Amino acid sequence: MRIPINEVTPAIPSAEVCGWVHEVRDLGGLAFLLVRDRTGIIQVTIPKKKVPEPVLAALKSVSRESVVRVTGAVKAMEKAPGGRELVPESLVIVSLAETPLPLDVSEKVPAELDTRLDARFLDVRRPRVAAVFEIRSAAMHAIHQYFHHEGFTAITTPKIVAAATEGGTELFPIAYFDKEAFLNQSPQLYKQMMMAAGCEKVYEIGPIFRAEEHNTTKHLNEATSIDIEVSFADHTDVMRILEEIIVKAYAYVYRSCPDQLANLEIADFAVPKAPFPRLPYAEAIEIAKKGIDEPIKYGDDISPAAERAIGAEMGGHYFIVDWPSEIRPYYAMHYENDPSICKAFDLMHPRMELSSGAQREHRYDKLVQQISQKGLNPESFEFYLRPFRYGMPPHAGWGLGAERLVMTMLGLSNVREAVLFPRDMHRLVP
Repeated sequence: MRIPINEVTPAIPSAEVCGWVHEVRDLGGLAFLLVRDRTGIIQVTIPKKKVPEPVLAALKSVSRESVVRVTGAVKAMEKAPGGRELVPESLVIVSLAETPLPLDVSEKVPAELDTRLDARFLDVRRPRVAAVFEIRSAAMHAIHQYFHHEGFTAITTPKIVAAATEGGTELFPIAYFDKEAFLNQSPQLYKQMMMAAGCEKVYEIGPIFRAEEHNTTKHLNEATSIDIEVSFADHTDVMRILEEIIVKAYAYVYRSCPDQLANLEIADFAVPKAPFPRLPYAEAIEIAKKGIDEPIKYGDDISPAAERAIGAEMGGHYFIVDWPSEIRPYYAMHYENDPSICKAFDLMHPRMELSSGAQREHRYDKLVQQISQKGLNPESFEFYLRPFRYGMPPHAGWGLGAERLVMTMLGLSNVREAVLFPRDMHRLVP
């Protein structure tokens, strides 16, 4: 039976390990293989005069990153990785790797990100890269656990839709028989419809598609969105949920992924403390004015440079609240005492925006009015508007970008490092 490398302990009379050849070192009368699986690396020590001839034959033909199966006795060896070595009784090449390799898995020769993404199957063999996706998996596990503990219902919404979520921009049109269709920007309209269905608390973790012509370190054209919608809740209620999600994801990663954080050389991983500061949009603009050279005024969206200036002032996670209604989506509820401001918010990290949300307008007449004010045709949203005529409760929600969460959590330089097979303006394969 194969034993994971991290479970192999000294003084096992006969163990079988399977993995990839990380390094080959031939010193004449003595050779070493470093064999790696997802749990770690073990040294295979081959004294050439003492091992069977088939072991020597395999040693002559094996190449780095070949898959091997090794059987033999394990003993303590202080200088070996993990403090133990395996002396082989058998060495079988299960799958021989071609040479040269597209990139150096041992990381002695650095590779550009494009090269890494072209050979992602090799790139993820690197412990540093694998650690990112193990941490991402842990963070998603913590988030799923939170939702189930809090009584949320998991839903799946269509990714092929007839109408845009926020208008006709940034859409990927697709051929759908004889109809016009698009890849969905967000589950927004559908999760709101579920509030009319009486589900009360729903969440979805799934893909979204934005046809944004951005070629930056923080934009993707296909991303993973963590979305919720909650009935009988306002914007402050769902902001509290969002804080708790962030804190629990960080805390779970801190507890469960020490080896992965070590592989990434993150020694100062800190769990953020809630509640996060609430910064009114008007105050955020004033901070930005002092921190950037470019002109910015009330009513403008917040540029990347402004985000960085505000983030430097705030220091950690924070919310920007009370946005001008004119620059937020039609479904954001306006304040009754000042309709020029709406109950919308963004969750910010000092580096970038992570999440956007709001209390939604649940009153049919008001919603139709706000759709029209945005220059959109309410008739195009009939499937969405219909539930609002038959008893729609007050509700609020948000969407959180999974890749940006992981990127900021781990201090990655590019969001593409947080997704296995990124889709951007130029990358459609692998």
